[in-house]
Amino acid sequence: MTDRIEVAATELRPLLEEFIMWARVNAPDSDPELVGPAALWHRLAFSQDLGTWKRADLRNLLLDRMPKVVEDPDAAADGMLPAVDAYLTFLSQTGRLAKGSDSLADLQAELDDVEDEFVELMEDLIEDDEDDDDEEAGDLGDFEPFADELAELDTIRLRPDSELAALARTAPLVAKARDLALWVGSGRRVGEDTLLSDAEVEEALRAVGLPRPETDRPLAESVPHLWNIWNLAVDLEFLEPGEGGTVHVQDDTSDWPFDDDEDVLDAWMLGLHSVDYGDPELSDEDLTMALAGLTRGVLVRLLLAGGSREIDDLGRELAEAAADLDELGAEAWEAAGDPLAGAIDWLVGYGMAEVEGDAVRLTPLGTEGVIHLVDDADIEIDARPAIESMTAHELLALSAELPEDEADAEFAAWMRLREPAKAAEELLEAAVEDENDALIRVQAASVVGTLGEAAVPAWQEALKQPSLRPYAATHLSQLGVEGAPEPTQDDTHWLILDMWTISAGLGRSEFVSSLQDIGPEMVNELLDVIWKIPHGHVEELLDLISQVHPDKQVAKAAKRALFKARSAGQPAR
Repeated sequence: MTDRIEVAATELRPLLEEFIMWARVNAPDSDPELVGPAALWHRLAFSQDLGTWKRADLRNLLLDRMPKVVEDPDAAADGMLPAVDAYLTFLSQTGRLAKGSDSLADLQAELDDVEDEFVELMEDLIEDDEDDDDEEAGDLGDFEPFADELAELDTIRLRPDSELAALARTAPLVAKARDLALWVGSGRRVGEDTLLSDAEVEEALRAVGLPRPETDRPLAESVPHLWNIWNLAVDLEFLEPGEGGTVHVQDDTSDWPFDDDEDVLDAWMLGLHSVDYGDPELSDEDLTMALAGLTRGVLVRLLLAGGSREIDDLGRELAEAAADLDELGAEAWEAAGDPLAGAIDWLVGYGMAEVEGDAVRLTPLGTEGVIHLVDDADIEIDARPAIESMTAHELLALSAELPEDEADAEFAAWMRLREPAKAAEELLEAAVEDENDALIRVQAASVVGTLGEAAVPAWQEALKQPSLRPYAATHLSQLGVEGAPEPTQDDTHWLILDMWTISAGLGRSEFVSSLQDIGPEMVNELLDVIWKIPHGHVEELLDLISQVHPDKQVAKAAKRALFKARSAGQPAR
């Protein structure tokens, strides 16, 4: 099924891209993004022909298929039917509504007929989602109640990978997971009721350095910490299930701690969600659930407090939160004895926390981990790489999203750590990592342009890169560098296409405004020649101008230029 979806999506993509352009002018109040899922499932379930639409298929698509696959029922309730109406109109007006389809009027009538029922189905889904949210509200590890506080935190600087990897290499729990996996070995058969026999459990405890508990129950039922380490070994991909009820160690497990920092952090991140294993496990399942998320609750409170809290104070706050969230919370807290101890022990073992006297604090690795968990929860937080470890590309990408004064401060701090010539080299190298990213390119050229003669070697090297040559030639000419090539008319046109690409990315009104600023005569003159430039976005930009420019003569000229560009078939530069 996945392959069919990928094939159908590939077939649809050009048509949907053209529809989005059409909708900007002809249906600006519709949301073209909502059409994609409907068009995809129409293709998969009802018609091999993208242009064949029947009333009955449309009804079944909207009332039977879409409720099963829609991701945002709220948005669908408000906008899917208008968006589908716009899409069908687009197919009809552009001659793409195939023979054998019902008429546009009949299809629109069907949309009217199903509207009430479709909206009701979406509202049912919304209610179901709200019920699910209500059920999740009892989790002590829910970050959502802290979203506003997290968004208001000062910028958090994440430490360099080398420092984080060094901390991860010393995490005791990862070493125990490795040792357990190595003890398991290759092809160990596991049981159906308990993974290991009591004799094997004793061996496993010795392998990871855990004491044998005094218990009257079967040993396998009395070692929850061992099973947490087992699960961690699976998360870290040290252990892997095999055939016929067996499990085996991965080949590179014995190499932990790995030499490469990236490999270390990739492995550590695989086990990050093991923080949940720090939650208390009680004999009563309801009491256990009342304390679910406790370890995440520790993490988010530490982050909000700047990284450190008094343990007693933190325990009182979490005990109160458990009592507020679940009627069994207070009973569960008491039954667990000291539930916070197990959570902190796990965080310390995974390298995320340290205990100093009466306080617990996040390590740099712990801060990195909780930032990832916050990001997984789709909650905004201002976290940035440490200036000293930020690559040029990270700097350029980050600065594109910041207000100008903050971006300037980031650049200034980054540049203070480098010689100007080296900074210029790194920035221009970053500018060609993705030659379709005009914004990164323009930013890099702008910053390097402030470095004066120190940037000359980097500019000379950039002459070899087609996407940077226009900038390099311009700046070398301005600096009066002997032997430097003079900027050509094609270079100027490339710069214009980059600026139009950035403007188009800001939205229709910004793009139209930028075109109007230079006037229709100048735009027409540019259209006569700019189609020849082998720029990655030239066809897209010409198509957009033909769709949105308010001057009909300019729009026609853009269509002619687009035809020439497509006919020439020049490769992107």
